[in-house]
Amino acid sequence: MSHRSGQEDPERYLFVDRAVVYNPATQADWTAKKLVWVPSERHGFEAASIREERGEEVLVELAENGKKVVINKDDIQKMNPPKFSKVEDMAELTCLNEASVLHNLKDRYYSGLIYTYSGLFCVVINPYKNLPIYSENIIEMYRGKKRHEMPPHIYAISESAYRCMLQDREDQSILCTGESGAGKTENTKKVIQYLAHVASSHKGRKDHNIPPESPKAFKLQASGELERQLLQANPILESFGNAKTVKNDNSSRFGKFIRINFDVTGYIVGANIETYLLEKSRAIRQAKDERTFHIFYRLLAGAGEHLRTDLLLEGFNNYRFLSNGNIPIPGQQDKENFQETLEAMHIMSFSHDEIICMLKVVSGVLQFGNIVFKKERNSDQASMPENTAAQKLCHLLGMNVMEFTRAILTPRIKVGRDYVQKAQTKEQADFAVEALAKATYERLFRWLVHRINKALDRTKRQGASFIGILDIAGFEIFELNSFEQLCINYTNEKLQQLFNHTMFILEQEEYQREGIEWSFIDFGLDLQPCIDLIERPNNPPGILALLDEECWFPKATDKTFVDKVLQEQGTHTKFQKPRQLKDKADFCIIHILCPVDYKADEWLMKNMDPLNDNVATLLHQSTDKFVAELWKDVDRIVGLDQVAGMNETAFGAAYKTKKGMFRTVGQLYKEQLSKLMATLRNTNPNFVRCIIPNHEKRAGKLDPHLVLDQLRCNGVLEGIRICRQGFPNRIVFQEFRQRYEILTPNAIPKGFMDGKQACERMIQALELDINLFRIGQSKIFFRAGVLAHLEEERDLKITDIIIYFQAVCRGYLARKAFAKKQQQLSALKVLQRNCAAYLKLRHWQWWRLFTKVKPLLQVTRQEEEMQAKDEELVKVKEKQTKVEGELMEMERKHQQLMEEKNILAEQLQAETELFAEAEEMRARLASKKQELEEILHDLESRLEEEEERSQGMVNEKKKMQSHIQDLEEQLDEEEAARQKLQLEKVTAEAKIKKFEEDILLLEDQNSKFVKEKKLLEDRINEVTSMLAEEEEKAKNVGKIKNKQELMLVDLEERLKKEEKTRQELEKAKRKLDGETSDFQDQITELQTQIEEFKGHLCKKEEEQQMLQARGEDEVSQKNNALKQVREMQAQLSELQEDLESEKQARNKAEKLKRDLSEELEALKTELEDTLDTTAAQQELRTKREQEVAELKKAIEEETKNHEAQIQEMRQRHGSALEELSEQLEQAKRFKANLEKTKQSQESANKELAGEVKSLQQAKTESEHKRKKLEGQLQEFMARVTEGERAKGELAERSHKVQTELDNVSAMLEDAERKGIKMAKDVAGLESQLQDTQELLQEETRQKLNLSSRIRQLEEEKNTLQEQQEEDEEARKNLEKQMLTIQAQLSESKKKLEDDVGTIDGLEETKKKLQKDMELTSQRLDEKTIAFEKMEKTKTRLQQELDDLTVDLDHQRQIVSSLEKKQKKFDQMLAEEKSISARYAEERDRAEAEAREKETKALSMTRALDEALEAKEELERINKQLRAEMEDLMSSKDDVGKNVHELEKSKRTLEQQLEEMKTQLEELEDELQATEDAKLRLEVNMQAMKAQYERDLQGRDDQNDEKKRALIKQVREMEAELEDERKQRALAVAAKKKLEMDLKDVEAQVEGASKARDEAIKQLRKLQAQMKDYQRELEDARASRDDIFAVSKENEKKLKSLEAEIVQLHEDLAASERGRRHAEQERDELQDEISNSTSGKSALMDEKRRLEARIAQLEEELEEEQGNMELLNDRFRKTTMQVDTLTTELSAERSTAQKSENARQQLERQNKELRAKLGELEGAVKSRFKASITALEAKIAQLEEQLEQEAKERAAANKIVRRTEKKLKEICMQVEDERRHADQFKEQVEKANSRMKQLKRQLEEAEEEATRANASRRKLQRELDDATEASEGLSREVHTLKNRLRRGGPISFSSSRSGRRALQVEGTSLDLLSDDELENKITDNNANETPATPLE
Repeated sequence: MSHRSGQEDPERYLFVDRAVVYNPATQADWTAKKLVWVPSERHGFEAASIREERGEEVLVELAENGKKVVINKDDIQKMNPPKFSKVEDMAELTCLNEASVLHNLKDRYYSGLIYTYSGLFCVVINPYKNLPIYSENIIEMYRGKKRHEMPPHIYAISESAYRCMLQDREDQSILCTGESGAGKTENTKKVIQYLAHVASSHKGRKDHNIPPESPKAFKLQASGELERQLLQANPILESFGNAKTVKNDNSSRFGKFIRINFDVTGYIVGANIETYLLEKSRAIRQAKDERTFHIFYRLLAGAGEHLRTDLLLEGFNNYRFLSNGNIPIPGQQDKENFQETLEAMHIMSFSHDEIICMLKVVSGVLQFGNIVFKKERNSDQASMPENTAAQKLCHLLGMNVMEFTRAILTPRIKVGRDYVQKAQTKEQADFAVEALAKATYERLFRWLVHRINKALDRTKRQGASFIGILDIAGFEIFELNSFEQLCINYTNEKLQQLFNHTMFILEQEEYQREGIEWSFIDFGLDLQPCIDLIERPNNPPGILALLDEECWFPKATDKTFVDKVLQEQGTHTKFQKPRQLKDKADFCIIHILCPVDYKADEWLMKNMDPLNDNVATLLHQSTDKFVAELWKDVDRIVGLDQVAGMNETAFGAAYKTKKGMFRTVGQLYKEQLSKLMATLRNTNPNFVRCIIPNHEKRAGKLDPHLVLDQLRCNGVLEGIRICRQGFPNRIVFQEFRQRYEILTPNAIPKGFMDGKQACERMIQALELDINLFRIGQSKIFFRAGVLAHLEEERDLKITDIIIYFQAVCRGYLARKAFAKKQQQLSALKVLQRNCAAYLKLRHWQWWRLFTKVKPLLQVTRQEEEMQAKDEELVKVKEKQTKVEGELMEMERKHQQLMEEKNILAEQLQAETELFAEAEEMRARLASKKQELEEILHDLESRLEEEEERSQGMVNEKKKMQSHIQDLEEQLDEEEAARQKLQLEKVTAEAKIKKFEEDILLLEDQNSKFVKEKKLLEDRINEVTSMLAEEEEKAKNVGKIKNKQELMLVDLEERLKKEEKTRQELEKAKRKLDGETSDFQDQITELQTQIEEFKGHLCKKEEEQQMLQARGEDEVSQKNNALKQVREMQAQLSELQEDLESEKQARNKAEKLKRDLSEELEALKTELEDTLDTTAAQQELRTKREQEVAELKKAIEEETKNHEAQIQEMRQRHGSALEELSEQLEQAKRFKANLEKTKQSQESANKELAGEVKSLQQAKTESEHKRKKLEGQLQEFMARVTEGERAKGELAERSHKVQTELDNVSAMLEDAERKGIKMAKDVAGLESQLQDTQELLQEETRQKLNLSSRIRQLEEEKNTLQEQQEEDEEARKNLEKQMLTIQAQLSESKKKLEDDVGTIDGLEETKKKLQKDMELTSQRLDEKTIAFEKMEKTKTRLQQELDDLTVDLDHQRQIVSSLEKKQKKFDQMLAEEKSISARYAEERDRAEAEAREKETKALSMTRALDEALEAKEELERINKQLRAEMEDLMSSKDDVGKNVHELEKSKRTLEQQLEEMKTQLEELEDELQATEDAKLRLEVNMQAMKAQYERDLQGRDDQNDEKKRALIKQVREMEAELEDERKQRALAVAAKKKLEMDLKDVEAQVEGASKARDEAIKQLRKLQAQMKDYQRELEDARASRDDIFAVSKENEKKLKSLEAEIVQLHEDLAASERGRRHAEQERDELQDEISNSTSGKSALMDEKRRLEARIAQLEEELEEEQGNMELLNDRFRKTTMQVDTLTTELSAERSTAQKSENARQQLERQNKELRAKLGELEGAVKSRFKASITALEAKIAQLEEQLEQEAKERAAANKIVRRTEKKLKEICMQVEDERRHADQFKEQVEKANSRMKQLKRQLEEAEEEATRANASRRKLQRELDDATEASEGLSREVHTLKNRLRRGGPISFSSSRSGRRALQVEGTSLDLLSDDELENKITDNNANETPATPLE
C-alpha cells in the first residue's frame, strides 16, 4: 500500500489518521466544555459550549470566536465524542443528527476523503480535482475484499455487487443518483473500469493477441478486446451526448443504463447501453455561458485541412446554432479530445466511411442553422435570398437543392384527397429547419448507440447474470424550466421512490413477515402523490396525460393545456400556482427537492415533435446511404401539414398519421421509464448518492446549506436511522449454524435439531445481548456491526485452532528428533566403551590366545549350526504360511464350487419340472389334436351336405336376383319421379322462403311504422294535453297572454303538420295492411299445396324405406357370414401362435441345455484347475476325463439320436399338423361358407318362399295398386295439369304480384329515397334533435319556470280579478283606505329610520365580533405554533432518547464484553494457577526421583567398590598361585612324584580359574552396566536439571509477562470501568436531566393544552354570543314591518341577482311582457280611478306599482331559489360520487401496491430459493453422484433380470391364457359338434382308425421320451457320483490341512491311487507313486530321530 501516484500518496485519500482522531486532549476538551452544535447561517451548524441554562433557553459560547449567544433548547443538537470524528460509516455515530452528519462529511471532505458510507449506501462528494485513488494498484487492493475490511470507495460498492452476483446468482444494479454536476458520470466510469479489470476474460486476450498488461498503460491494455471496447464506449457517448452547463463542465444531457452481461464464471460476455431523453434542443440553442454538445466544438477545433474542406467547415462564430460561440472548458483541449474520440471509434471497430458519414451529418446539423429566410414585401410568404448554406447542406446530406428549397418554402400539403402546395411564412420555415436539425441529430445519436451496442454485444447468447449501471440526469431546477426538465425531474422522483421503497418499506415489511417485534416507522417519504400528479392516466388525469389529450384536440394551444391542468389538478397537494410572475411561469410542482416553476411554452410541439415530411422524404431518398438509413422510418413522423390542420380540420382528423404509428414523446418516455423501473425492481440495487459541494466548481469548498438540502431530499438521515434502529444484517439459520458453530462447539447436541432451536442455543452460548439480535421464522437478524464482530471472533478462533495444531505438530517432531538424538548418544557411548575395552585388551596375551582358540571350539560351530537351523526354520515357516494361504484359497474355491453346484442342482430341478410341464403340454396337445381331427371329419361330412344345399340355394338365388333386378328397375323409376317431385318441392320452398322473407321485412317495416305511430300518438296526446292546458290558460289569461297565444299558434301549426304526417302514415299503413292480407292469402294457398305434396312424398319415402330395409337385411346376413369367416381365421392364427410359442419353449429348453453344458464345462475346467496339483488327482482327472468323454460321446450320440427322433417327430408332427391345419382351415372355411350359405339360403329360402308368396300377393296387390296407381297417376296427371294451370295462374298471380312488387319496390325505392332523404332529414333532425333536446332541456327548464310563472300569473290574474272586484266594490271606501295608507306610510317611514339605526348598531357589533374573532384566531395560531414547537422538541427529545438508547445498548455491549474479558481473565488465572501447581508437583516428583536415583547410585558405587576390592584380591591370589606354579615347575625334584597330584590340582585350578573368569566376566559386565546406568543417570539428571531449570525460567518469565499483561489489562479495565462509571453517571445525569426536561415539556404541553382548551372554551363562548346576537338580529329583523322587510329583502336580492338577470333576460322577456300587460291594465284601472278620484291617483299608482314589483321579484326569487336548490342537489350528488370513486380508487391502489410488493417479495424469495435449490442440488449431485451411479448400475442389472423374468412370466401367462382360451373355444365347438354327432358316425369310424395310427405314433414318441428320461436319470446319477467324489476330495483336503497344522506324520488312505505331496524341512514331496512315497516316509522317520548334543 506504499504505492505512490506521482508525488501524492493515495492512502491519505482513503485512510483516516487514527492518531489524530484518538487524541486524548481533544477528548478531554470535549468532556470539559460540554460541546454542542448550534445553527449558523454561514456554516449551517457551529460548535459551541454550554455556559448556562435559563429554562427554555440556553447561553452558549461559540467555539470559533468566543461570542456568547442565547439559543432555544430545541435548536441545540448534540455533538459526538472526538473518537467518532471522520467515521467511515455514519451509522456508527452515537448522536445521529443533521449537524453530526454534515460535520463528518465536511471533515472527511476537507481531509480528501470523498467517499463515506451511510448505512446501506455510499455518499460521494464531488472533489472538483483529480485524486490518485483510481489506479490499478487501488483496484487490486479492493479486489476480493469485504466492504468492512477496506475504507469507503466506489470500488468497494462495485466489488460487493460483483461478489453478490456471483454468489447469489442475482442480478445487480448500481444507481448513481444526485444533482447535475455531482459526479455521477465519473463514478459510472470508475465502476465500468473496475468491472472491466476484475471480470476481464483471458480468453479474449488470447484471441485478439493483445500484449499483456503493463503497470503504466492501464487505460487500454488492462483487459481483453471487449473490455477495451466497453471502456472506450464512454468517450464516444460523452462527445455526442455531453455538454457544458452552468453547474457542470461535462454534464450528461441524456440518461443511460449500461447493462454488463457476465457468464457463469464471472467473465464479461457482452454489454448493452440504453439511452433516455436526449436534450436535442441543445443542438440549436443554448443558454448563457453554456455550450452545445462537445462533438461540434471538437470537430471544428480538431479537424485537419483536408477534413475541413470535405465537411465544408467554417469558424465558430459563423454558425447560428452555436449561440455563445467558442467557450473553452478549463483543463481540456477540444483538439486532443477529438483525436481521443476518433481513437475510441477505431477501437470500437467503426469503419472510416462510417466516421466520415457521422461527421458529415454533424456538419450538416450546423449548416441547418445558417439557412436564412426573409419575409416578402407584399405577402407573409417566406423566401430564401441566398442559398449557399442550403447548397452546402444538400451537398453534405445528399439532396437536390431545388427540391429542398421547394420542400421548405412551398411544401405539398394534403387537403382532402388532393395535394396542394402551400407557401410557408418565415416563422414556419425557421421552425421547420430547427425541427429537422434536432431530428437529424437525435437520429444520429440513436444510430451511434445502436452501433456501439452491436460492437459490444458480439455473443448471441444471453449472459447468466448482469450488473446494470444507471447514470441519469439529476434534479434540474433552472430559472426557466421546460418539458425536458419535467421529464428529468419525473425520472428522479421515480428513482427516489424506488430507493425509499427498498430502504424503508421493504425492510420493515420483512421484519413484520418474519414475525419480529417491530413498530412500523413512517419516515414521511412517500413520493407517490407527486408521481401521480405527473403520470396518472385518469381520475383525474396527470400532466402527461393532459398533454397527450391536448395534442389530440384541434385548436389546442399551450394556454388551453395550462388552463386544463389548473382546472383538473388545481387542488392537488403537490401542485400550486407559480411563485414567479404569470409571464415567467405557468404552474409549479412541489418536488422532493423543492417547488419547481414550469413554463409551458411549445410543450404541445415538443410532445408531438412535428417535422416537414417533404424534407424528411428527401432525406429518406438521399444519395448518401448513411443519411437514408437514418431517415428510414419516415412514415412514422408527424407532418407539419397535420399540425397546421389543428387550426383548420375537424376534431380527430389532425393526427391520423401514416399507418397509425404516431406516439407522443411523453408516452414513449413513460414506457421507457416503466421498463427501466421494472428492470431495477428485479435487481438488487446498490445506491451511490452523489453530492455537489458548491455551484462554483471549486475544489475544497463545501456549501453546508446546499449539502444539507441534498442530504434531506436523499433520505440519508432516515436511512441511517432505520439502519440503526433496524436489523440490516440477516442470515439464514442453516448458514448461521454452518458458519459460526465453531464459536460454540458443545452448544448443539448430536443428532437432528431444528435450525431455529440450534440458532437459539448458539446465541445463548455466545452470550449476545438481546438488543443486538432478533430470531425470525427463517432468518436471524442482527444490528449493524454484530456480524462483523462475530466474523472477527471466528477468525480468532480459527487462528487459535491452527496455532494449536501447528504447536502439536511441532511438539511431535521435536520429541521425535530428541528421541533420535538420545539413541544416537547412547550408541556413541557404547561405541566409545567398546573401543576403549579393545584398546585395553589388544596387547594382553590371554586375549590373543582367546581370539586364536575361539574359532577352533565347537561352541562357535554350534552357534553357526543354530543360525543355519534358524534360517531353515524361517524358510519352513514361510513355506508353511504359503501352503496355508494356498489351502485357504482352495477352500474358498471349493466353497464357490459347492455353491455353483447347488445352483446347478436347482437349475436342473427347474429344468426337470419344465420338462415335465412340457410333457404334460404335449399330452394335452395330442388330445386336442385328436379332438380336432374328429371335429374335422364331422365338418367334412357337413361340408359335403352344405355344398349340395348351397348349389340348390345358388340356383334359387339367381332366380331371386333377376326378380330383384326387375324390382330395382321399378324402384329407380319411382326414385326418378320422387326426385323430380322433390326438386319441385325445393323450388316451391325457395319461393315460400322468399315470400316469408318479404313478409318479415314488411312486418318489420310495419312494426317500425306502428312504433312511430305510437310515438306520434303519444306526442299528439302530449301536445293535445299541453294544448288543452294552454287553451285553458289562454282562456283564463285572455288579453294578458298574447305571447302564449302566439306560442299556441305555433304549436297549432306544428300540430297540423304532425296530423298531416300522421294521416299520410295512416294511409300508407292501410295500403300496407291490404297488401299484407293479400300476401297472407297467397301464402296460405301455397302452404296447402305444399302439405299435399308432402303427403305424397311421405308415401313414396315409406315405400323406399321398405326396400332399403330389405337391402340392409341382406347386407347384414352377408356381414354375419364374413364375421364367422374372420373368427375362424382368428382361431387358426391363435393355433399358429401356440405352435410358435411351443417352438420358442423348445428353443429355450435347448438354450438352457446349452447353458448347462457350458456351465458343466466351466465346472470341469475349474475342477481341472483344482485337481492338477497331485499325480493322483491327475490320474483321477484322466479317468474322469475319459469317463466324461465317454459320457459326452454317449450323450452326444443320445442327443443326436434324440434330436433325429425329435426332428422326425417334428417333421411328422409338423406335417401332420400342417395337414390337419390345412384340413381344419379348409373345413372351417367350408363349414363357415356352408353355414353361411345354409343360413343365408335357409333364410333366403324362407324369405324367398315368403317373398314368393308375398310377391304373388304383392303381384296381385301390385296389379291392383298398379291399376290404382294408374288411376292415381291419371289423377296425378290431372292434378299436375290442374297444378300447371294453378301454376300458370300462380305465375300470372306471381306476375301480377311481381308487377305489384315492382310497383311496391318502386314505391319502396321511392320510400327508400324518401327514407334516405328522411334518414338525412333524420340525421339532420337527430342533430337538430340533439340541439332540440338540449333546447328542450332548456325549454323544459324554461317551461318549468314558465309553468311556475304561469301559475303565478294565474294567481296574479285571480288576485287582480279579485282586486278588480274588490276595487269595484270598494270604490266608495277608497278615500278611507287612502287615508289609512297615508298614516301607515308615515309610520313605516319612521320605523324604517329606526330599523336603519338598529342595523348600523348591529353592523358595528358584527365588526367588533369579527375583531374578537381575529384576535382569537391569532391566539390560536400562536398556540398552534407553540404546539408545533412542542412537538418539535418532543421529536428532538425522542431522537435524543433513541440516540441514548443506542448509546446505552453500546455501553451494555461494552460492559458485557468487559465481563466476558473478566471471566476469560479469571479462567486464564485459574489455568495459570493449575499449571503452576502441576509444575510444582512435577518438580517435587522429579526431586524425589532424583533423590532415589542418587541413593541407588551411591549403593551401586558401594557395590562397585566392593567388586573392585574382590577383583583385586582375586588378582592377588592369582598372582600368588602363578608364583606357586612357577615354583612348582621350577622344583624339578618333586615332578615325578607329584605329577598325578599336580595334574589333579591343575585341573582343579583350571576349573577354579574358569569359574573365577566367568565370575570376573559377570562382575565386569555388571560393573559396565552399572557404569552405563550411572552415566545415563548422570546425563539424564543433568538434562533433567537443565530442562527443569529452563522450564522453570520460561514459566517464571511467562508468568511474569502474563502477570504484567494481566496487571496492565486490569489497570486498563479499571480505567475503562472508571470511564464507564463516569460515562454511566453522565448518562444517568443526562437521563435524569432529560426526564426533567421531559417532565417540563410535558408540563408545558399540558399548560399549552389547557390554554388551548380555555381558548376553545372562549371560542365556543364567543360563538354562543355570536349566535345570541344573530338571534337578536333575526328577532329585530322579524320585528320590522312586513312590507318594508319584504322591500328590503327584495332590494338585497336584486343586488345579488343582478349578475344572473343578464343571463336570464330571455326567460324574463315573457314575464316582462305579461308585466307590461298588467301595467297597461293597471294604467287603465288607474285612468278609471283617476277619472273617479283624481286627487288620490298618485298614491294608488305608487302602491300598485310597488305591489306588482314586489310580487314579480318574489316570483323570480322563488324560481331562482328552486333552480339553485336543484343545482345544489346535483352538485352534492356529483361530489358524493366523486368521493366514493376516489376512496375506491385509493383502496384499489393500496391493494394493488400491496399485491405488487408481495409479488416482488415472492419473486425475490423465489429467486433466493431457486438459487439455494440450485446450490443444494449441485451439492447433492456432487455428493451422491458416485452412489447414484453405482445404485443405477445395480438397478439396471436388477431391472434387466426383472425384465427377463417378467418376459418369461408374461410369455408363460400368455401361453396359459391362449391355451385356456383355445380350450374354451374348442370345448364350445365340441359341445356344438356333439349335437351333430349322429350325422357323422361313419366319419367317426374313419377317424378312429386314423386315431389308432396316431396313437401308435404317440406311443413311439412316449417310448422315445422315456428313453430320453432314462438317459437323463443316468446323467443325474453320474453327476451325483461326481459330486460325492468332489466331497470326498474336499474331506481329504481338510484332513491334510489339519495334519499340516498339527505337524504330525502325513498318512494317506489306501482308497485313492494318488496323494498330495508336501514340503517338509526343505524337501518337497512331488507327484510320486505309492512305493516311492513309502520309501520317502521311512527316510523321514529315520531322519526324525533326535541328534546327540554337541559339547
